[in-house]
Amino acid sequence: MSIYLQHFALAREPFSIVPDPGFLYPSVYHRQAVAHLKYGLDREGGFILLTGEVGTGKTTLTRTMIKRIPPHVRVAYILNSKLNASDVLASICDELDIKLPSDQELSFTKQCIDALNKDLLAAHAEGKKTLIVLEEAQNLTPEVLETLRLLSNLETSTHKLLHILLVGQPELLDILAQTELRQLNQRVVSRFHLSPLDKNDLSNYINHRLHRAGAKRPIFDPACIPVLFRLTGGVPRLINLVCHQSLVAAYSIGSATVSAKLVKQAAKEILSDEKKSPGKPWLLGMIAALVLIAVVTLINPPALLTQALHSSPLAVSAQVEQTNETDTLSMTGSIAAVPVVKEAVEEASVQAEQTKHIPAELMLTEKQMSVGIGNPFINLLARWGAEASEVYSEEEFAAVASEYSLRAEKITLADLKVLEQINRPGIVWLRNTGGGHQGTYLQSAVLARLDSDSAELLSREGTAQISRDAFQQAWNGSFLYLWRPPEGFSEPLSASAAITSNPEVVDWLQAQLAVIDNNSEVIISGGHYTEAIALQVLRFQRQQKLVADGILGRETLLRLNQLSESDIPRLSEDF
Repeated sequence: MSIYLQHFALAREPFSIVPDPGFLYPSVYHRQAVAHLKYGLDREGGFILLTGEVGTGKTTLTRTMIKRIPPHVRVAYILNSKLNASDVLASICDELDIKLPSDQELSFTKQCIDALNKDLLAAHAEGKKTLIVLEEAQNLTPEVLETLRLLSNLETSTHKLLHILLVGQPELLDILAQTELRQLNQRVVSRFHLSPLDKNDLSNYINHRLHRAGAKRPIFDPACIPVLFRLTGGVPRLINLVCHQSLVAAYSIGSATVSAKLVKQAAKEILSDEKKSPGKPWLLGMIAALVLIAVVTLINPPALLTQALHSSPLAVSAQVEQTNETDTLSMTGSIAAVPVVKEAVEEASVQAEQTKHIPAELMLTEKQMSVGIGNPFINLLARWGAEASEVYSEEEFAAVASEYSLRAEKITLADLKVLEQINRPGIVWLRNTGGGHQGTYLQSAVLARLDSDSAELLSREGTAQISRDAFQQAWNGSFLYLWRPPEGFSEPLSASAAITSNPEVVDWLQAQLAVIDNNSEVIISGGHYTEAIALQVLRFQRQQKLVADGILGRETLLRLNQLSESDIPRLSEDF
């Protein structure tokens, strides 16, 4: 282990730019991307697109998906996108261990396609799927893309035989939008554009990677976060580069933590001028404005400086554009004033940027933001005593829950009365305005408490108390929650159903009713859900103001659990 890692008590390098799936931070965008990829894979063949700017984590996400892909899915992973059509076919066959016949009368391309078709039919007969993944797909030639389209034609009378995932930069979308490639573009069954991390995710991203590397304490000061976001625009690769260099700088001076000053110094060494603030086209105009402000301030300091510090960067930029070129003043002796003015405007800009897209009632305090609760799936599982280290999709969430005898249920278009009836914490999706090209997006959080006048949310920013009305306005109506069904329960029990025998569930029901009401009569039914037991359930439903139908279903089971088991997490004790 290097001395640098020993200095920070780390077991491995936390900010390597190698796409290691073990370091993937499941931001809201990455979780959405996984969901889109899984959806595309569940469809009967076709193309899947994953695009994103350089360094946003496309390759890491792809490798994570491949690592966790079901055993019945075969994968051909092609890294080199500079190949011609024949080489791509040969690479696919090689990845799938397909042996090519030595038929000299046929072209090599024909041999590959015939062998691939035969292999795909055999795999389909065995219940297997085949996925081809091509990285840096924006470099693929039209000839190769057309060959891939023809491969997607391989099918049986009812099923496509291939899934093809194209991973590339945003220009891939422009390429596929060309008229000659419209047939391929129309065969895309799922597409997702991976955005950079937003400001609220940055702290959790850094702490996630440090924790994975073995850190037992915070290393980066909280003041580093707005500086890092301003310098990197939330691009993970740039964040890794700056953070790595910052750690080296801290080690070189013997510091146990990284300050905002060290981050700025590290960024100057490794980032070019045009990368210092991605996604902010007004920056050059602002810098020019600051120079002008510094010059003119020498003549009339108080008025102009006050005006500059209370203007937005866009407003300052606009003022510069309106300035007549003939009014340019001499810059002799004025440059020294620039850093002071620039720093003041930058800090004001950062604070404004942090708050302008978040409703007032949803804003968190500094203390709350430092809590840094990340993945909502893991957070909700933890409230039931279930442990998980990596959960990126609802399917994985349900699978982990089942290992703890829990069942995941998701409802849509619900209202607050439905949540009160369920009375369990769950994941909600809140409308948030991200700004820029993101527009309005959904941000997931755990609804931990819901009272008559407030709601408590656990998100990647921390814990927030907001008003009930503010929650209702931001919530999109979807709710994913956990509950514990009795052992052996698979479907509702009704006395009028053809099959009413379920001894495990009936015995459990009798025991729960006895706990709730000491006067409840134990009915001997031999494990059958009889009319007499259905009548007991009907009375219980009426007492609890549930739908009174005598059927033992989820709603009734939830209320029985709530009244008879003290260790169940609840939204409120009042419901």
